[in-house]
Amino acid sequence: CRDQVYPLALPSASVVICFFNEAFSALLRTVHSVLDRTPPALLHEIILVDDHSDLEELKEDLDRYVRDELQVKVQLVRNQKREGLIRGRMIGASYATGEVLVFLDSHCEVNQAWLQPLLVLIQKDRHTVVCPVIDIISADTLSYSPSPIVRGGFNWGLHFKWDPVPPSELSGPEGAIGPIRSPTMAGGLFAMNRNYFNELGQYDAGMDIWGGENLEISFRIWMCGGQLLIVPCSRVGHIFRKRRPYGSPGGQDTMAHNSLRLAHVWMDEYKEQYLSLRPELRGRGYGDISDRVALRKRLQCRSFRWYLDTVYPEMQTVVNGNKQHQQPVFFNKGLKRPKVLQRGRLRNLATGHCLVAQGRASQKGGSVVLRPCDPGDPEQHWTYDDDGQLVLAGLLCLDVSEVRTFDPPRLMKCHGSGGSQQWGLGKPNRLYQVSVGLCLSVSQAVGPKGYVSMAICDVSLVQQWQLDS
Repeated sequence: CRDQVYPLALPSASVVICFFNEAFSALLRTVHSVLDRTPPALLHEIILVDDHSDLEELKEDLDRYVRDELQVKVQLVRNQKREGLIRGRMIGASYATGEVLVFLDSHCEVNQAWLQPLLVLIQKDRHTVVCPVIDIISADTLSYSPSPIVRGGFNWGLHFKWDPVPPSELSGPEGAIGPIRSPTMAGGLFAMNRNYFNELGQYDAGMDIWGGENLEISFRIWMCGGQLLIVPCSRVGHIFRKRRPYGSPGGQDTMAHNSLRLAHVWMDEYKEQYLSLRPELRGRGYGDISDRVALRKRLQCRSFRWYLDTVYPEMQTVVNGNKQHQQPVFFNKGLKRPKVLQRGRLRNLATGHCLVAQGRASQKGGSVVLRPCDPGDPEQHWTYDDDGQLVLAGLLCLDVSEVRTFDPPRLMKCHGSGGSQQWGLGKPNRLYQVSVGLCLSVSQAVGPKGYVSMAICDVSLVQQWQLDS
């Protein structure tokens, strides 16, 4: 990437950064990195959208800083009420006048030559939407480290997840630095032609606050004639917070509301895949979607079946115990007993301790913790089978929440449908949860409690596990 030479004549970019109660220092890190690492000729403006924050430091102090320290090219827009990320971005885009819109989260640091690789591809084809590789800024130390090249996917719970890049995507003439087709985007960081953003329908204004909008715009891009690419030579660091530092007004589940709108507009018969996982949502209202249905018709978008077949063929549905290629039939497995591949105590390599039930191994809904390994204790015995299930003492399966994805795993009745109970146990000794795209980690490597958690995958020892027979 360092050897790449980019043309000087590229489209100008308006960078839109929405924030709500963001740390002042994190917000300034984002803004200054953009100002410092973007060629002035390419940076048309930075638009900061304050979504009705109530932190004192984001009021007069921020006004003064923007006026006295940033001055040119930075505009601060303040929403008069809480709009949420989705409508907040649309408000920011309405103020933008650059040729390209670049959306960034408010807790980022752009890297060297981050913008040029994105603009080159948009200039080549205005229907191309591009994302940088998202590097990791530690939520604890704020240090910057690179992340592996992955691409976006999703599960039938309509949660975004990271997938490995198929080898075929890396075999083009540009090799490892060539753009990668991605079925979905993470949502926080992407760039697209401003006029194309408007033509494609911006965001669904009926969605609330946060959640699901990244899958919705990803499906729409592909199904309505565009393409979504990840660009390996564009790197932007992002603070992956352990949890969202704010809730939704009234405590509503905006993710479910937004996902219902997404499913009913874009997923055709495959919305049953989502509703079969969330049957409690079948009768729930999701607002008027007539304008989005009309948008789909006006843009002459393809079917969701086309999207699965063409863009994301790796997606599979499970029918009567067999993985079938995209047939929208929705049954739980039959009576087939999965084949045990490995068995033994599940030992964490950082601590040397083993994963056990916090209470009894038979307690449904119980937590799991690390305790000293005991070869003679049958309640420390796990099996790992060809369905990816981790079963403790032959009783309950290790399960994660597909709604609150960073919640600690629990022991639940084995349902045999993959998803929340499907784990990948492979190199480098990581336990990868397929449904949420996270790895099992030790949240307190020292101390008596031995808690475990779900975390962004890395190569640290706290995320390495071994089944000792």
